[in-house]
Formats: sequence, structure tokens, C-alpha cells
Amino acid sequence: MALFDENSTIEPPATRSRMSRRTVAGVWALTVAMVVLLVITFLPTSYVIQRPGPVYNTLGTAENADGEEVPLISVEGAETFPTDGALDLLTVQVQGNREHTPSWFELAMAWFEPSKAVIPIDSVFPQGQTTEERNEESAAMMVDSQQEATAAALTELGYDVGAQLSVHSVIEGAPAEGVLEEGDVILEANGQAVTDAARLRAVINEGEGDPVELQIERDDQQQTVELTPEESTADGESVWIIGVNLITDYDFPIDVTIQLNNVGGPSAGMMFALGIIDTLTPGELNGGQQVAGTGTITADGAVGPIGGIRQKMWGALDAGADWFLAPEANCDEVVGHIPGDLRVFAVSDLDEALSVLDAVREDGDLDALPTCTAG
Repeated sequence: MALFDENSTIEPPATRSRMSRRTVAGVWALTVAMVVLLVITFLPTSYVIQRPGPVYNTLGTAENADGEEVPLISVEGAETFPTDGALDLLTVQVQGNREHTPSWFELAMAWFEPSKAVIPIDSVFPQGQTTEERNEESAAMMVDSQQEATAAALTELGYDVGAQLSVHSVIEGAPAEGVLEEGDVILEANGQAVTDAARLRAVINEGEGDPVELQIERDDQQQTVELTPEESTADGESVWIIGVNLITDYDFPIDVTIQLNNVGGPSAGMMFALGIIDTLTPGELNGGQQVAGTGTITADGAVGPIGGIRQKMWGALDAGADWFLAPEANCDEVVGHIPGDLRVFAVSDLDEALSVLDAVREDGDLDALPTCTAG
């Protein structure tokens, strides 16, 4: 009895061909790369991501603490007028904090997204500062910017406003601790009258670390105190600080309320001022158009630089704005980074911002207005 067909052949089992050394090395390299990528994805980083945040129309509404829609700017004690269009203020959101930093993969993706920026975490969350302290400082700056914006707007409109610089809070471990208290009114610094934080900072920095003598008012009593500033770094420059958060109080002849929750910092000052002026004057300051902008402001109308200017330009473009008011001091960050067909104008004070709005409203010569240029 035959076990096999006589016409068939039996072949030995096929032997597995060996991979070349180059192939083996490639497989191992890919495996190691994947493992490394997986590991660093979960490793903590020392960076955070800035991206465009919400856009708010200062002529529109915002939610109050109870979730109700109320006018973002409201005025009592003076005649107000209808507005139209938008005077948008821009915000920046930060992805990550010291407790939860973005992954390396998220940082890599953000690096190639022009509307986002990867920045050192220390520039947003300083060493030794708690999240609570940062939020408190940011809230104080927002309150101060609203006060400065109101003072600038009312001064522009011919109102008489008074000014009083007071201590909002004292930073723990700073030179001011144990010397100044919350609520202290600062009247003079080294014999010079001070009515705003910018003037006080200037006097302190003029001394380059020398003791500063302050004339203050506490509990309706005037007294003199002395403290020695410490050196710090701000925006890459050496400055002298005493370690207090300040706020300027004014004696306004009319009541201006700005309603904007969960937004901090001073960068909305200029747009607040423009919104107040538009509310208190006939006609549409912006000609009914959508104009966006950013910049700090002082009571005398000076517009100062802010952070995240590139993200804010993207936010303005996405919100539909055609024109953007940028602080002149931020021009080096603007040049070469203007998104889409957004038209950016450089302003250094409130009068220049109003000139841009005049040209937009009256279809004037926009080409004659200052813009950001290289160099």
C-alpha cells in the first residue's frame, strides 16, 4: 500500500530568511525612538503655550458673576449715546502651569502653529509665586487698568479727576513687608509727589537700590517710612522693586462700571478708554466698524506695551476685525507677523488711537497713519 502518490515530490520545509544587519539595526532604532517618544511625552517640561483667548466687545455685553448678560461698560450720572460696531479687546490664554505642564508633543505641535507661542514657564509663573498670588496680582492689575482707563477717558472729555495711589497688597518676603500695609496711601517718594504707579517706579529706579523714603497716610494719619528696594528682572531688564501691588483711586464725577469677569492683567486699558468715550459721545466713534486693539493705559493717556501681541492679532482676525490698534512699543513683535489682511496701526497714546478711529469713521487717509515698520 503506497503512502504517497508516485508522481508527487516532497519538498523540505522552507527556512526563514534572516534579516540583514542593516534591517535589524533599523528596527531597533525605530523601537528605541518610539520608546523615547513615549517617555518624553509624559516627562514634565519647563514651558507653557500661549494661544488666542476670548474676544470681548467693549461696546457690547458680558456675563456678570451671576451668569447674566449685562453691558460691559455702563455709566451713571451723565448722558450716554447709542453705539454700533465693535471696539474689541483681546485676551491670551495660557495652556499649562507648574502643576501640569504641556507635554513635549503638545509643545512641538504648538511650535509649528503661528497663532501659538511656546514660552518659558518662569515668564508666566515666576519662581516662588503661588497660583493664588499670581491670580491676586492679575486681578489687581485689571482693577487698576479699569481705573486708569476711566481717568484717561474722562480727562480726554474734559472732566476733572483726582488721583490717589494706595497699596492693594504686600508680597511676602519683599522689602515692603512689615513696612507698608494694605490700604496705605502713598503721597510722596523721596520728596516727590506720586499719584500713579509709573511715577513711583520711576523714583525707585532712579535711586538704583538706594533706600527710598515714602510719605504715606494710614488711618487718616500721615507718617514717613523708609525701605530698601531689591533688584529684580522684568522683560529681560534689571529693575528695582519694593514688592507691593498698587492701585490708583480716583474721585470721578460720574460713575463708570466695567463688567468683565475672569479676565486679569492691564492690557485692556486702552480699549476700555475708547469704549467709555464712545458711550459718552454722540455718534459712533468707530463709524460702526469692527476695530480691535490692545495696550495698557495711564491716566494721562499714554499707551504701553503688552504681552502676547501676536496671539492677540490672530484673535482679532478670527473675530472678524479689519483694523487693529497696537502699542508702538510692541512694533518689533508685530513686523513680519501680521496675520491675513488685518491692518495694524501703531499708537503711543489715546489721541493717536482716536485719530485712527477718526480716519476709519470718516473714510480718511489710512495710509497717512503710523504703522509698525522694520527697524
